[in-house]
Amino acid sequence: MQRQAIRIGIGGPVGSGKTRLVERLLPLIKRAGLRVAVITNDLVTLEDAERLQTGGLIDPRLVIGVETGACPHTAIREDPSVNIEAADRLERENALDLILIESGGDNLASSFSSELVDYWIFVIDCGAGDDIPRKRGLGCLQADLLVINKIDIADHVDADLGRIRTDVATIRPDRPSLFTNLRDVHGAEIVFAHLRRALLLHEGA
Repeated sequence: MQRQAIRIGIGGPVGSGKTRLVERLLPLIKRAGLRVAVITNDLVTLEDAERLQTGGLIDPRLVIGVETGACPHTAIREDPSVNIEAADRLERENALDLILIESGGDNLASSFSSELVDYWIFVIDCGAGDDIPRKRGLGCLQADLLVINKIDIADHVDADLGRIRTDVATIRPDRPSLFTNLRDVHGAEIVFAHLRRALLLHEGA
């Protein structure tokens, strides 16, 4: 089938804030008059999907959970067929502008297949340490957008935020990166604003 909805991948390590980003983006997407669905990936549970289905932010029927049964990056890169099938099903059954595809928590080497997504975000966080950008994982290097989350706790975990900013600028000189705090309801606004510019999303597209 021919794609109509823009498919956006959201990847990153466990606990970096992927699901929180989805939760923060959903009201902004709705406010813009855009129609959205979500696919989540977990190893052997549907926990993230159930969290979204019961959170009141989206019609539960517009959320599909995928159990990867193996390393999460397998289902978004090496063999994304199960996610492609889920996205195709959502598009067949609903008129959509966007599909958010959240990877299971993975390491810095995870990336999305171009067969699955049109654009992908990689989320890291200051709580994991200020050396993450220097490790130059594929996610940090190749993602269309790098989101550095939890900047509010950098001082509390002895993470040098200035060093992180310098290192991110070094490894991504020509690719966009955003520093934010997704605990704050406004933390995702800069992410959504960037997506609207990058993907030419208009009101009620």
